[in-house]
Amino acid sequence: MTPHATSFFRSLVEWVLIFVIAIAAMLVVRAFVLEPYVVPTGSMEPTIEIGDQVFAQKVTCNLGQSPAAGDIVVFRNPDGSSDHDVLVKRVIATAGQTVDLVDGRVVVDGQVLDEPYAQGESWPLASQAPGTIVSFPYTVPEGCVWVMGDNRENSADSRYFGAVEQQDLIGVAVLRYWPLNRFGLL
Repeated sequence: MTPHATSFFRSLVEWVLIFVIAIAAMLVVRAFVLEPYVVPTGSMEPTIEIGDQVFAQKVTCNLGQSPAAGDIVVFRNPDGSSDHDVLVKRVIATAGQTVDLVDGRVVVDGQVLDEPYAQGESWPLASQAPGTIVSFPYTVPEGCVWVMGDNRENSADSRYFGAVEQQDLIGVAVLRYWPLNRFGLL
């Protein structure tokens, strides 16, 4: 082999190796650290709109840590009859806390929540998902969180399908990256 051919072959191998390492690193980051999601419904309006694209950090959920009240989470939809496999909602209460809906307001552990992000009033939903009974006051079971959309009158959430099991949480939404005019932390 000529020196020029050897140099070309070595350069080609280096580029292929760099490409393989970059793809592997991207897959590891996506699987365990940060993953993009497209918001499928208007249940989080005005905070997040239909079609907004967000990054969810997965580290806390992968480590078994429960998100805090107020966090916006991405999770597997517990309602098997829905067209959406993944939903985005806000954590309202965590394990052991009691949620009540009184006069269109959310009450957690006897305290009315101050929710400047919420749109509309919070009423119990008439039809629950099959096999789910939600009555108020409701105490969130261990290993679960209570989630609600910010657009309270247009959100099938824990009022509909009950508390979400922590094992169904995928990540905590941290950044909206699209559209660019709404870019920012959540």
